Amino acid sequence: MTALELLGVLTVFCSAYLLLGRGGFWREAPMAPAPALTHWPEIVAVIPARDEADTIERTVASLLGQDYPGRILVIVVDDESGDGTADAARRADTKDGRLTILAGRPLPPGWTGKMWAVAEGLEEAATWCPSATHVLLTDADIEHHPANLAELAARAVGEDRDLVSLMVKLNCETPAERMLVPAFVFFFQMLYPFAWSRRRDCRTAGAAGGCMLVRMDALRRAGGIEAIRSRLIDDCALARQLKAQGSIWVGLTAATRSLRRYRHFRDIWMVVARTAYSQLRHSPALLAGTVIGMLVVFVAPPALALAGSGWAAWLGLAAWAGLALAYAPTLRFYGRSILWAPLLPLVALFYTGATIDSARRHGQGRGGAWKGRVHGREPA
Repeated sequence: MTALELLGVLTVFCSAYLLLGRGGFWREAPMAPAPALTHWPEIVAVIPARDEADTIERTVASLLGQDYPGRILVIVVDDESGDGTADAARRADTKDGRLTILAGRPLPPGWTGKMWAVAEGLEEAATWCPSATHVLLTDADIEHHPANLAELAARAVGEDRDLVSLMVKLNCETPAERMLVPAFVFFFQMLYPFAWSRRRDCRTAGAAGGCMLVRMDALRRAGGIEAIRSRLIDDCALARQLKAQGSIWVGLTAATRSLRRYRHFRDIWMVVARTAYSQLRHSPALLAGTVIGMLVVFVAPPALALAGSGWAAWLGLAAWAGLALAYAPTLRFYGRSILWAPLLPLVALFYTGATIDSARRHGQGRGGAWKGRVHGREPA
């Protein structure tokens, strides 16, 4: 057997593993509504916001307008914004005492801006609404559908979960979004199969930071937000902390949506370049393994199919077809034609390049740059 044929066999094995052996991540369906509760917990929503004037009003309005049988309060932490974020949030105020807008204090050493803002919001919540049993951690660019909190709370209480998180639907309208967003979701599910995260006997723990309902007492037992104060990928770090002592749930939704737009390919590149090397624990060995893995799993199949011959070409084609089959449900979820599925290897190259750039930026002292701040190295 030639070296190319051996590579072909390896690509087929990898493709089969993704299809059959990784928790069926690619078949993940939007979450079904959870059964109603007889007693609804009091919830406080904490929204860290830095220069989010374009979206914060819709986010706050969607929370204050929830069809939720229990009590919900909203805290917006304005993290030293320069664009009128606080004024935009006030425009959504229903004047019924359920909204507080807090001016954030200067960022102390050792904290990321988002985590410091969340910590300030939780400190305010402890005084303003001490009877709240759950906190909704959500971003300032998420529009929640009217039943979202009721469904989250029903699942959290009814299934005894310490964290319930939703991967919200991202925008998929600009050329950059149409090309890259479905694959971003596909790769996230591949890294953190939702079915495995939901299992109580599995160590995998993933969450999507745009929408996380957390049990307050579980958060305190896990060390609070301070335990993840320096994490750039804070959602998955929090999921690991909470799952180590309890149970979590993560799913997909088509109804609650992100308002953030990615108009250019560079916008999405920078999202990955900001955090990818942190995900790899700043390890050159893990970076090398990731790059090799992405090339073997996603790039080698079409390369063999188009440039190889004999069995090597047929094996590459089979692996390529398997990748396209796995990618098709995510494309359908985002309203894209399955004819985009064979382009997944090209998109994988884009994300691989952004991951390499993340390491380069870290080496230059620019890792974690976001909205005028550069965050330092995270602890291992």
